[in-house]
Amino acid sequence: MAQVAPAPASLQTLTLAQAEATALTNQPRMLAAQLRSQASQERIRETKSSFFPTIQFNATGVQVADTGTSTAAGNITTSSVSDRFAYGGNLTQLITDFGRTSALVGSARSTAEAQNDLATLTHAQVRLNVREAYYQVLGAEAVLRAALAAQANRQLISRQISALAQSELKSTLDVNFAKVLESEAELAVVRAQSAVARQRAQLATAMGLQQPVTAALSDVALPQNESLSLTPDDLLKEAQSQRADLNAAQAQQHAASEFALSEKRLSYPTLNVLASAGQIPYHDHTLHDDYAAAGFNLSIPVFNGGRFAARRNEAEQEAGARAHDVQQLKLEVGEQVRDSWYSADEAYKSIDVTSRLLAESKEALRLAQDRYEAGLGSIVELNEAQLNETSAEITAADATYTYLTRSAQLDFATGLLN
Repeated sequence: MAQVAPAPASLQTLTLAQAEATALTNQPRMLAAQLRSQASQERIRETKSSFFPTIQFNATGVQVADTGTSTAAGNITTSSVSDRFAYGGNLTQLITDFGRTSALVGSARSTAEAQNDLATLTHAQVRLNVREAYYQVLGAEAVLRAALAAQANRQLISRQISALAQSELKSTLDVNFAKVLESEAELAVVRAQSAVARQRAQLATAMGLQQPVTAALSDVALPQNESLSLTPDDLLKEAQSQRADLNAAQAQQHAASEFALSEKRLSYPTLNVLASAGQIPYHDHTLHDDYAAAGFNLSIPVFNGGRFAARRNEAEQEAGARAHDVQQLKLEVGEQVRDSWYSADEAYKSIDVTSRLLAESKEALRLAQDRYEAGLGSIVELNEAQLNETSAEITAADATYTYLTRSAQLDFATGLLN
């Protein structure tokens, strides 16, 4: 089992790589997936054991109550029932069951491959969850910085208007408007602080930690996602070969097909070689001091009320259902890839738009302040410009991390986080 890494809460700065590494070490879901993958390998050994001989040791003692007894019904282990103590071993070796065990081994091997793919899928999901939570913390903190800047700006304007009102250069109505906007900015800060705390708690959960992450997060450079230079159809081809859940579904389909083949071979004969040998240190005078025998057993199913036929039909229908599951998952993967590509493309293009919107809103606020100070504009016009500028600040601050989040979702959809 993987060693649990120490919680990085004491770190001064937490990088995205450190957060992912901690999650892959600490996440119980990741550890459970690894153990299930290891357990599935043991099932292969369990199934292959039928190819090897089975050896048993026996020790038997008998004290006869009636010396006239010569045979026993139901379980004949010797040619007569008499006083004795014997020990020895039995060997059973499968010669052939006409491929049934081989098919079972193939089914177990495919099931193990599917479990490995599911562990890979869990690995990708853990990385995606960490990235989403990490970017959401950065986005929430960017919004908080914008809210604090807006609050400071409105407090400054409110103080200026109050000073002008005391000099009877502005009306009390202007002061009241400024106070309202100052309170709204304070409320926005409270909400942003709460959002940061919630997102940090979610990041801790994604990393498998009990306590919220308090370390400062390293900012992430804005990459040019190469996936956006490809078409969704090109990415879909890549996803169909890399998506771990699709590979797992295909492996499960093959396992079901192999199991159906093994169920079909239930009605075939089974041939075993049998051997038995041992010593009889204490025995009746009619018995020898040791014994040994060898033989074979051919078992041919004749009639069992249709149970084998029902099991074969059930397995074949399950294999057919698994094939349809694979087709359905391919449709879902195609939808996820296309939806993720368009969402990431939209977010990437929005970054430039929000940057221009922020610059324009800042210029509009500057002009509105100049007009208000010159007595050409009203407090309502100034307040409207302040609201627009604050909204643009928050939108621009969040745009980068929205793109990073959607880019991570696109990477997951195409199987790049495996």
